Amino acid sequence: MSAFVTLSSGRVCLRRWRDEDREAFAAMNSDARVMEFFRSPLSPVESDAMVDRIQKGFQRTRLWFRAIEVPGVAPFIGFAGFAVPGFSAHFTPCVEVGWRLAFEHWGHGYATEAARLAVGYGFGTLSLSEVVSLTSATNHRSRAVMERLGMRRDPAEDFDHPALPESHPLRRHVLYRLGSGSYCSGSYFDMC
Repeated sequence: MSAFVTLSSGRVCLRRWRDEDREAFAAMNSDARVMEFFRSPLSPVESDAMVDRIQKGFQRTRLWFRAIEVPGVAPFIGFAGFAVPGFSAHFTPCVEVGWRLAFEHWGHGYATEAARLAVGYGFGTLSLSEVVSLTSATNHRSRAVMERLGMRRDPAEDFDHPALPESHPLRRHVLYRLGSGSYCSGSYFDMC
């Protein structure tokens, strides 16, 4: 595997995680606004365990979430990048693009810009042919990011998330897809 590449648009930077990111990440994961469309907020122990999984994952593959930094604004605002879903569904196996930002950094276009960097890297450097994104049907903010990325949804592919119980209000999920042939991006692989 090649060396870790930091991705930058000039405004946002997708970089390797640092130990000093853990406290801000734990605060973000305990915020009910940020975690509204997840099963529950994460405890500090659960948040640290997630960082550990991400860091170990990068040792095996480049398909993991990177920390987001906004130079001159904040050293850590969340994450964006890839994951391989660990459940079975009609669209798995696949590569999922995802993001999560601290509430105070919502509304500035950072999620879309960071996801665009990740997708460009996935199609350009990793030679992925397709990425998907999924969320609760009621998560309109994330769905708007997916649509700004050029992702498309076929309602026939909506599904019930198998990790959530049948009665859970977030169980119904939407699936968005983006193929490499329908994506256009600049080159954003500068060092921060």
